Amino acid sequence: MKNAFTLFITTLFILIVFLPSYKKIQDQKKQIAEYQQQIKDLEKDNRDLVNERRKIEGDPVYLEEVAREKMGVAREGEVIYRIDQQPAKKK
Repeated sequence: MKNAFTLFITTLFILIVFLPSYKKIQDQKKQIAEYQQQIKDLEKDNRDLVNERRKIEGDPVYLEEVAREKMGVAREGEVIYRIDQQPAKKK
């Protein structure tokens, strides 16, 4: 009976001491996984931006398209009409 009680107390002590550390380690593993996903996403964004830069520097047709769509650049004598679509108001 005394051995069972000693074993119980020892087990309880080990759980009290090591359980918070185990939880902290699990939380850190989860955080590391999130950071690794963020790194992958940022690397993909970086590759996309490098490709975009290459296309802008090397393809004049693409450069003109970007200038027209994103920056509103027009050729001399052109008139640009923009239609802003607003959501219909509820009555």
